[in-house]
Amino acid sequence: MKTLQLEYPSGAKAVNIAQAPLLMLTPQKLSAIHFSSKSNEWATPQWLFDSLNREFHFTLDPCSTDENAKCRFHYTLAEDGLSQDWSKEVVFMNPPYGREIALWMEKAFLSGKQGGTVVCLVPARTDTVWWHSFAIHGEIRFLKGRLKFGDATSSAPFPSAVIIFRPSGVAPGNRLRRE
Repeated sequence: MKTLQLEYPSGAKAVNIAQAPLLMLTPQKLSAIHFSSKSNEWATPQWLFDSLNREFHFTLDPCSTDENAKCRFHYTLAEDGLSQDWSKEVVFMNPPYGREIALWMEKAFLSGKQGGTVVCLVPARTDTVWWHSFAIHGEIRFLKGRLKFGDATSSAPFPSAVIIFRPSGVAPGNRLRRE
């Protein structure tokens, strides 16, 4: 059985993945999530979205504004994408990159287990708890170089990765489609 190695101040502890505690999305946590265009929203480069969309044929963008949504079907902050069902969707997710990214990654991970396909554009923060709790359980594609987000003239100060969560039994190259 696979184990997940987590570092704690008191030392390393091996945890059975099947029994690993999740962050547990509660209504209180969901209502505390905030978008902040000044600090943690990074507009997806159109060329990257187009390339991924050719492969996956996305049906949902769950963390967007009406202005930056990449899919016709999308959720804004007011519609609270974290509290919505993604299990029948092919999701493109570029979450807010602040502390709440862990909640978005948990939702993506669980949605894959519930039947959805979720493609996440995230910072490659391999030293974080959310990376080791969720990202390592998906298909990981590290992006070469650093992305230029939105209208930026400079590259991001961090590397990026695409994490893909698929339903059990769905091999890479296959996806579910919204009916």
